[in-house]
Amino acid sequence: MKVRWRQHEMIGIAILVLWQLILLVMTVNDRPIPELEEHYSTPFRAHGIPFSIWRNVLIPQLSAPLLVFTVYLLINLWVLPCFKKIKGEDIERLLSKRILLALFSLLCVGSLLAIGINAISFYTQPHFFNYGGYQLLAITGYNDHPLANLFFGFGRALAAVALVTVLAGVRELIIWLIERKRVKRDYWIMVVNNATPLLIVFLCFVIVSNPLYQDFLKYLFFLLPMILLYLYMTFWLFPFMEGKAVLSRPVLLRILISTFICAIPGFLLLFNHRLIVPVLYWLSLVFVATQVFWIIYNQRKDRILQAIRMETALAKSDASLQFLKSQINPHFLFNALNTLYGTALKGDSDKTAEGIQKLGDMMRFMLHENTLDRIPMDKEIDYLKNYISLQKLRIVDSPLISIEDEIEERNCNHEIPPMLLIPFVENAFKHGISLKERSWVKIELQCREDVVQFEVRNSIHKDESDPEKEMSGIGLKNVTGRLELIYPNRHILDVQEADREFIVKLSLQC
Repeated sequence: MKVRWRQHEMIGIAILVLWQLILLVMTVNDRPIPELEEHYSTPFRAHGIPFSIWRNVLIPQLSAPLLVFTVYLLINLWVLPCFKKIKGEDIERLLSKRILLALFSLLCVGSLLAIGINAISFYTQPHFFNYGGYQLLAITGYNDHPLANLFFGFGRALAAVALVTVLAGVRELIIWLIERKRVKRDYWIMVVNNATPLLIVFLCFVIVSNPLYQDFLKYLFFLLPMILLYLYMTFWLFPFMEGKAVLSRPVLLRILISTFICAIPGFLLLFNHRLIVPVLYWLSLVFVATQVFWIIYNQRKDRILQAIRMETALAKSDASLQFLKSQINPHFLFNALNTLYGTALKGDSDKTAEGIQKLGDMMRFMLHENTLDRIPMDKEIDYLKNYISLQKLRIVDSPLISIEDEIEERNCNHEIPPMLLIPFVENAFKHGISLKERSWVKIELQCREDVVQFEVRNSIHKDESDPEKEMSGIGLKNVTGRLELIYPNRHILDVQEADREFIVKLSLQC
């Protein structure tokens, strides 16, 4: 599920632009062209300037909202993505390509706005009638000679573009924070996706209605509290009071308090005559608005409750996953140190030093990559190869032991959780190697477009007396739990045990 704030905002801006165009069409339709010419042509004729209703009035009025909408689209589709590509290393190098490209896009859009406004100003001749009917053009300042200096007001236009870019950046930050939430992510996305259309429609109403109109504040403080009350009751009060009677004390108390808070603006600003009017307004919120919101909630009840329950289950699964991951590091460290201990007992200092170096590389992996949810497949493969090389140090001189690894790195462009494959290899070396009997470990890894195939085979020595063999298979239990949590219904784990061989086959749909 994705936050659709951007789409809702874009639709709202498009509706405002369409509204302006409809008003223009209605004006032309309601008033004859000769009447419009008479209305607008007077200052032109007074100064001896040729006048055309299309060139000097209709086309500029049509171009102004389209210019603003074009600038808005360029900010969201070009300028903002350029700034989002800037990384930490780019900030250290002030003249990096990404920073220069972002600044260039900002300058281009600012220039387009300044030139567009000046071009429209030239044809409308605003200095004759002080931007009458074109208040939006005053954003870049008054210009007596628009085409004498095309970049007049560029500073103000650039500042306006920068401000909209910053606001869009704040929007993207909020979306990012919501989408990266671990707990109740889908629930919060649902709330935002329901709130943004209502608020955007409300803002469109505020812009379309004249803020100087005497009843504007009444509309403002009547609609906004209703929207907030709807969101509170639909996504907080009713879902989390599920199972309790509406007339029970906890529910009724919350309804009374929330409706009273929403009625406070009305008490202060809307009704200043008799006390009975604001009281009736509050009671209408309690008995009418609450009932309407209850009906709306029941129509969407299943989806809302499902999102809440799923997110609760996800939070528990995430806690279990973190516990499983915390068990991996001590288990691996125990196995690796046991291998180095066996190598040191042989008195081979070179191999012991090489093993310590490989162990250091692997510990560095665990410090950096193992804390992430997912890592590139090539890093997991490097870790796997280091571990196999570390194990070969103590068994390379034994003719009874065979270690085969066919790890195909081609097409391995997937991302997987860190240390997901290593427990199977650990288990193979722990249970499959004997210094007294013929032993083998065979490891195969293949990657396809969306599937990772992993197979490990090892010999079995049931009579081998290794202290670690008495311990339970913590590694295999961990990886089985992680697979159930991370790849539900998207993995196949086949474990087979014969008299002399143990086989693990894993298929992951990435």
